Amino acid sequence: MTQRPMSDACDTSAQSSLPMAGQASPQASGEAGAARPLRLAMIGGGVASFIGQVRRAAAQMDGRYQLVAAALSSNADRSLQQARQLGVARGYGDGETLLREEAAREDGAEVVAILTPNDSHFALARLALELGFHVVCEKPLTNSLAQARALEALAKRGERCFCVAYGYTGYPMVRQARAMIEAGELGEIRQLQCDYVQGHLARMSDAEVAGEDWHMQAAVAGESLILGDIATHAFHMLEYVSGLSTREVSADVVAVVPERTAHDNANLMLRYTNGARGMMWITQAAAGAEHGLCFRIFGSKGGLEWHQENPDKLLFRRLDDAPQWLSKGAPGLHPASRRVSSVAFGHPEGYREAFASLYSDLFEVIDAARHGTRADPLAYWYPDLRAGVRGVEFVATALASTNANGEWVAMPATSP
Repeated sequence: MTQRPMSDACDTSAQSSLPMAGQASPQASGEAGAARPLRLAMIGGGVASFIGQVRRAAAQMDGRYQLVAAALSSNADRSLQQARQLGVARGYGDGETLLREEAAREDGAEVVAILTPNDSHFALARLALELGFHVVCEKPLTNSLAQARALEALAKRGERCFCVAYGYTGYPMVRQARAMIEAGELGEIRQLQCDYVQGHLARMSDAEVAGEDWHMQAAVAGESLILGDIATHAFHMLEYVSGLSTREVSADVVAVVPERTAHDNANLMLRYTNGARGMMWITQAAAGAEHGLCFRIFGSKGGLEWHQENPDKLLFRRLDDAPQWLSKGAPGLHPASRRVSSVAFGHPEGYREAFASLYSDLFEVIDAARHGTRADPLAYWYPDLRAGVRGVEFVATALASTNANGEWVAMPATSP
């Protein structure tokens, strides 16, 4: 299996000599060798936002980030009020002002988390990169492929870390699955399946009927709700765990709820560059379903199965041997799994802890750079900007296939 390259967008050997936005060099600030928290700014994710609550808790869970600045709402007065409510030192009325003023401060934020609606990701991320910030951005990365590729080029020139919030890859047993496949324990990968079956959109909400739900508005959420919102998670999960690149996609992406205009269901078949075959069923309109993210991956020697609703367990099926349940934190697991386990064996970990793994990985890479050292190679397992671009490429490919009545459409080749 091809070894995954280190992210060019955050190469520690290149970055170690470059101060971040709002930061003097370690020597000038007297911080050389210090393990102080990174200063974090958050744009979007207000007090009542589910995502905002999760991301704030995840970022600060292990004390490696300090939230110092925030623009939490598109309403300036509400944004300032909510920053005060959360005890954030510096509140701003909008994201652009936050970025420019924090970049000008000696003690300004160094990392920016973008939790705004999809149509604003590009402008905010571009400005953050131009001003020298490291970035954590919600998915989908952008609503257009041209914008996604522009961000990738800009990040490489500026040598800044960029993490895309595919948070499910932070679960210990997802990392265990990837490590087992990299170690050859499944043999040659031949079959892959990922389902993401939700039910919260099984009927039209009042906000949707009134046209007040931005998720249903193509101009804001993107051309396909289901592809951008959760299918990108499933697509990334299969490539992340298997190490394979998707070659072609055949897709049927539709709205199954009558009178809905936004896509709420996708059935996809996938062909991988090594000849493996895959499939995904992605929906938010399965009445009564809860969350339903799971994957099954089979190779020549056996298979793995994982369910996000029972995330501490990984089922390992071996050819000519009994199936085995692997448990999070148990002896004998790969280091990639153990390093993101935050509590002892036998104690459950959940959704917030998974996202905390991404922030922790990112911290280790940035902290190594600012001290002129190199991070643990496993820290580079966070979903980087290439993963975000890949997700946007997938959305464009799946839509092209749907518009061609399910014909096979080639995915862009991955970067070397």
